Amino acid sequence: MDKREGPERLVVIGGDAAGMAAASQARRLRKPDELEIVAFERTHFTSYSACGIPYWVGGAVGDRDQLVARTPEEHRKRDIDLRLRTEVTEIDVSGRRVRAHDLETGNEYWTSYDKLVIATGARPIRPDMPGADAAGVHGVQTLDDGQSLIDTLARTEGRRAVVVGAGYIGVEMAEALLRRGFEVTVVNRGAEPMATLDPDMGRLVRRAMEGMGITMVDDTEVTALRTGGDGRVRAVVTRDAEYPADVVVMGIGVEPVTDLAREAGLPLGAHGGLLTDLAMRVRGHTDIWAGGDCVEVLNLVSGQEQYIPLGTHANKHGQVIGTNVGGGYATFPGVVGTAVSKVCELEIARTGLRERDARRAGLQYESVVIESTSRAGYYPDASAMTVKMIAERNTGRLLGVQIVGGEGAGKRVDIAAVALTAAMTVEQMTALDLGYAPPFSPVWDPVLVAARKAVRKVRTSH
Repeated sequence: MDKREGPERLVVIGGDAAGMAAASQARRLRKPDELEIVAFERTHFTSYSACGIPYWVGGAVGDRDQLVARTPEEHRKRDIDLRLRTEVTEIDVSGRRVRAHDLETGNEYWTSYDKLVIATGARPIRPDMPGADAAGVHGVQTLDDGQSLIDTLARTEGRRAVVVGAGYIGVEMAEALLRRGFEVTVVNRGAEPMATLDPDMGRLVRRAMEGMGITMVDDTEVTALRTGGDGRVRAVVTRDAEYPADVVVMGIGVEPVTDLAREAGLPLGAHGGLLTDLAMRVRGHTDIWAGGDCVEVLNLVSGQEQYIPLGTHANKHGQVIGTNVGGGYATFPGVVGTAVSKVCELEIARTGLRERDARRAGLQYESVVIESTSRAGYYPDASAMTVKMIAERNTGRLLGVQIVGGEGAGKRVDIAAVALTAAMTVEQMTALDLGYAPPFSPVWDPVLVAARKAVRKVRTSH
């Protein structure tokens, strides 16, 4: 173990959004002679946009480096001792130290800490089935993953791609592969794609994807991945059929990487993520913080802990942690569950609770669905959109909004996200002073049309 003299030492495990945001913010507040910062990252990259990987794979982003917000060299110039290709294999809480393994040399060593940040992120879920680790089967979580997939696509002679799963990653990768000229089949365990939406809204996504030429296989469980004699994947197998594949992308979601935390006895929630307080300290530990895709967060609408791995949250967590480590005070109060995505020209957005979330939280609710357009109906290129709104039955409190439509649909969810954060009722929403001009919106914005309809339904349900 290295000698502990001089300034306090902050050790950061994980060099992406949360970890390096925390390190950078702490460095802004405390000089090197006050705080030494050591950061460990097991991959080749730091501070990059994992959300941009599907668009890099699909060609919309031309160069991998465009996804990198800050290079390792830039971090090091700011007096952050960043150690790439180094994996932390153990946290010794009582001894206030971590064991690191250099993946290039094989060397192992201990590093002590005064303050620790755990930002170990998430990993793609790999089902326990034959062929899951075969050549040609890819998850998409890191830049290394993205590069590996691009290399496979360039080498693959066949043009048949199967995406397993139809969540955000699944639909985004379906688009990316379609744009690369592959015949795309999406095999989905759910009745409709996008389980983050209610089924009636997911149905709109499925119809649009089929209209784009993507083959959708819903309500189907994958049982195996068949391989050839060379060990490469050849097909995706279900109970009822077999779908030929030259490349397979696993898009069935991610899980928090909390093995180290579990082995160290740190508190985990029902979804496997670390539990923290408002300051992002790990509960019960004064000098250990955690943030990003390895933590659970409070849903402000339901009041329940939830696992929502998003880069927006991770960067905010890092800012809060770095401020607190640096001697300031900041909090992360929670989220309302806002997310937006697209598949080709279709925009998909949601915030707050789905119907099943509301039922799980014990809430009585009413839901409405409206059809509208992104601009005034007479203005050129107005695109159709569907808005679903969920409100609490007795109070009229907004509980959730889902939007599916063409250009201009997705970011309208931000109106609802603000309303949810402010705990507004649907009646209060109808009075919102939103911007209007024919190129941008109908006189009544679609979100406000849904709010008006929800008001009427809530009133008649009393």
